[in-house]
Amino acid sequence: MARIFMERSGELEVFLRVVQEGGFSAAARSVGLTPSAVSKLITRLETRLGARLFMRTTRALSLTEEGEAYYRAGQRILQELNDAEQAASAGAVRGRLHVNASIPFGSQFVVPAIPAFLARYPDVIVDLSLTDDVVDLLTQKTDVAIRMGDLPDSALLAHKLGQSRRIVCASPAYLQRKGTPKTPDDLRHHDCLTFNFRRARSGWPFREAGGITQQVVAGSVQVNNGETMKQMLLNGVGIGRLSLWHVAAELKAGHLVPLLEKYNPGDLELIHAVHVGGGQVPHRVRAFIRHLVDTMKASPLGG
Repeated sequence: MARIFMERSGELEVFLRVVQEGGFSAAARSVGLTPSAVSKLITRLETRLGARLFMRTTRALSLTEEGEAYYRAGQRILQELNDAEQAASAGAVRGRLHVNASIPFGSQFVVPAIPAFLARYPDVIVDLSLTDDVVDLLTQKTDVAIRMGDLPDSALLAHKLGQSRRIVCASPAYLQRKGTPKTPDDLRHHDCLTFNFRRARSGWPFREAGGITQQVVAGSVQVNNGETMKQMLLNGVGIGRLSLWHVAAELKAGHLVPLLEKYNPGDLELIHAVHVGGGQVPHRVRAFIRHLVDTMKASPLGG
């Protein structure tokens, strides 16, 4: 099969050269073949295609309708092949880069980082997908994914981008209606919003005199992503626990209020960029991760 492909790509390149040079002899000189060899190659190509590509006379050589169509398609194919070879060559940062991130983190940190990346690497096309689903990098053809929290064991390679402590908070409207908890145990009497995914914990950690304890919490709403939880908090539905990066703007504006900070255990949510390992990692992937690392170092999450 490889030999067949090599023969077809060679036939295509010689055909294009014949058209561009305007004849068999000129094409033969440019590719290092004899005119007879070029003529035989074109005849073989026409036989395989079952179509005449050239109208031949003693004075002129012109393309048939089928030849015109094959020439247009051939130019496109050869250009794509050249682009692929350049993208794979040493040091080339080009090609399509598939990136996945959660909706809130992607919107707040990844999207603002892309313009500077593209300004430095204009031959890259960023294909960005924001979703709160955990994508399979192999089956969904993703080059780089941003993952929050602890990483499960896998063959993926991970690069730390930053970290953020978690915080318990609620809206002023909820606290006015339900009261403000003074101790972790008070949460038993409050609507606490929790996550419904499998790896979610059943309790929230707090630092008390005896060390770190897990306070069991429950409420009337469970959600599958942090953005939905934040919206629920802003609408006064209950108390939630999210990473500080997620709610920093709302806390600063007074739309949310931090709670039980003296009991905060200081546990951190780590943020990583992950990609498939093994073989040669594409230069565009390496460049994008370096750019994210440098960008995040300048943000409050760096470190």
